[in-house]
Amino acid sequence: MRRGDVGPAGGLLSAKMRTYGFIVSFLAIPLALYVVFVISPYIQAFYISLTNWKGISANPRYIGFENFGRLLDDEVFWAAVRHHGLLLLAMPLITIAIALFFSFLLNLGGGTGGGRLTGVWGARFYRVVYFFPQVLAVAVVGVLFQAIYRPDGTGVLNGLLAAVGLGPVGWLTDTGLALWAIMAVVVWQSVGFYVVLFSAGMSAIPRDVFEAAALDGAGRFRLFFSITLPLIWDTIQVGWVYLGIAAFDCFALVQVLSVDRGGPDNATTVLPLEIWRTAFTFSKFGYASAMGVALFFLTITFAALSLRVTRRERIEF
Repeated sequence: MRRGDVGPAGGLLSAKMRTYGFIVSFLAIPLALYVVFVISPYIQAFYISLTNWKGISANPRYIGFENFGRLLDDEVFWAAVRHHGLLLLAMPLITIAIALFFSFLLNLGGGTGGGRLTGVWGARFYRVVYFFPQVLAVAVVGVLFQAIYRPDGTGVLNGLLAAVGLGPVGWLTDTGLALWAIMAVVVWQSVGFYVVLFSAGMSAIPRDVFEAAALDGAGRFRLFFSITLPLIWDTIQVGWVYLGIAAFDCFALVQVLSVDRGGPDNATTVLPLEIWRTAFTFSKFGYASAMGVALFFLTITFAALSLRVTRRERIEF
């Protein structure tokens, strides 16, 4: 081989380098944007949480972990954490249970038609109906449910209660009921997305599996719990994590629906709302950043624990 000739190994290496260069050229700009607009703000938030920055001065004073020490004695902060705990327990369970029920009906609830398992009549139409709340802006949903939850007789729910002789209910003014009322709105808006998600998971399961079980005498209960649920468990796991992260948010709906932004008497406050209020109402950006850091670690911890606890052996089909 003369000098300058490229052998098979050299040609293969050159092709790989060109391929990697092509991939890097496409990833470089998105990665740079992600670092600038996502990673960088996180790093800045960690630094600001260690200062007493008021949002104005160019050189905030470093105070170490003083802001985090204040969080331990902040009753409003712990009230928000308790509300997130309730949301984490109830909201994913309710949303996933309803979405699984609807998804099963839309895909397998119609019984055997033409020798094959089918969904209920009008399944395609119902998918659109269930998904429709998902396309509405959160602010629109909040204004809509303000009219529904209005505490006097002009509210939709209280108007219906008045029609059957029951007194008005303070859906958003009762400290024991307000958070549940807002949670119901979150569930109502979220169910449609998870119906579509779980329907996609069920559609990926070969119909022969269900038909064989049906021929063996398995009813709908057995089809759901013994076949459907194990085979779409990975999809449910993803949905659970998404809903848990959503439970750490809820800022927009609480902002729009709650009385006095997190009221009454801090009965509906959540950490994103407290971060916003502390920063932009009281100009305590250092303390608000400490809350943000706490929220970051709560979210990461939840996601890691959820993936660990719900992990199962993958079933191939």
